[in-house]
Amino acid sequence: MSELLIQKFIRNYADTDNPAVRLQYGTFSGIVGIIVNFALFAVKLTIGILSGAISIIADALHNLSDAASAVVTLLGFKLAAKPADTEHPFGHGRIEYLTGLLISFIILMVGIELLETSVDKILHPAAISIGGAMIVFLLISIALQLWLGRFNRTIGCRINSAAIEAAAADSLNDCVATGVVLFSLGVNYFAGYNVDGIAGIFVACFVLHSGWGAAKATIQPLLGRAPEPAFVKALEEAVLAEKAIRGMHDLIIHDYGPGRIFVSLHVEIPADMDIMKAHELIDGLEMRLHGKFRLEVTVHMDPVVVNNPEIDRLRRLMEKAVAETDSNLSMHDFRMTTTYDSGRNLIFDVVVPADCQLTDREVRQTLCNKAAALDKGYHAVVRIDHLYS
Repeated sequence: MSELLIQKFIRNYADTDNPAVRLQYGTFSGIVGIIVNFALFAVKLTIGILSGAISIIADALHNLSDAASAVVTLLGFKLAAKPADTEHPFGHGRIEYLTGLLISFIILMVGIELLETSVDKILHPAAISIGGAMIVFLLISIALQLWLGRFNRTIGCRINSAAIEAAAADSLNDCVATGVVLFSLGVNYFAGYNVDGIAGIFVACFVLHSGWGAAKATIQPLLGRAPEPAFVKALEEAVLAEKAIRGMHDLIIHDYGPGRIFVSLHVEIPADMDIMKAHELIDGLEMRLHGKFRLEVTVHMDPVVVNNPEIDRLRRLMEKAVAETDSNLSMHDFRMTTTYDSGRNLIFDVVVPADCQLTDREVRQTLCNKAAALDKGYHAVVRIDHLYS
């Protein structure tokens, strides 16, 4: 059913990389979320007031927070779709992450309020009335929330939206929360125990848990999380598919919101390659990466000497020294110059991961010592790089 609705209401639904299509998805998700959650809120609140069940009222307020979240999501997509301007040259895509964060704060505030109210209900219990119609509607609401969760999960995954995926997770948590409410009503009806306040606490905990999960999902890209390994691997494979390119390093990926990814990287090409051909190679690579991954790419070329027996031998020796220092280190941009006293400067970069046990200074000093141990005329000139992807 979700797929049928998507095909009916979203024009060019398959072109999810298109910002205009992506905006349609976000708008559609927001409108559906507002309608479904506000309807659930209105009916649950009515039932909760008539029955005196705080757990149902808590569940109703949870749906109200979801409706408010859908409004914020809708506004976020509208604002995020604004084109770049002089003050925001990278566009407004991160507004979507900010709206996701605002949604999580709304959910957390509702959860705290529900927790306080439920504790008060335990301390001051009141009788509740239960009817068959109430049970039937709560069962229908679970089914509707399940559908809404799957609907939002489909859209969130399709357009890679943290805000919509957070809404999907919250809808699925709603099902559990409503199930807890049903269980508490069953205990009251069949056993005569009023556990309404306890059920309210469980619902509040689900609300707080979903709010915290949504907050983490939106804070990470704002802080600058590492890109997905699968994306990095696919990008590297596309670069190294060019036969003239001998290696790739210094990959940096900046995320300015979905569909607004900026990438810079270095590639190694033969030093004797014609400069015009090298330029054409790099230009062509940038265009192909842009077309395949829908991102802005800047490629820097590093010339490396190839087919030189002495340089190849020294490169292999230093690669071995780097691996012996720490198996997680890697080396690139190796080159050699002659010193005034006929020695050799072995110049190269070493990539040090964040979890390396050695400091940058220790890595540099160790490699300098290993180079000198090979031959007193060897002087290692080491530049330390750090992984950003």
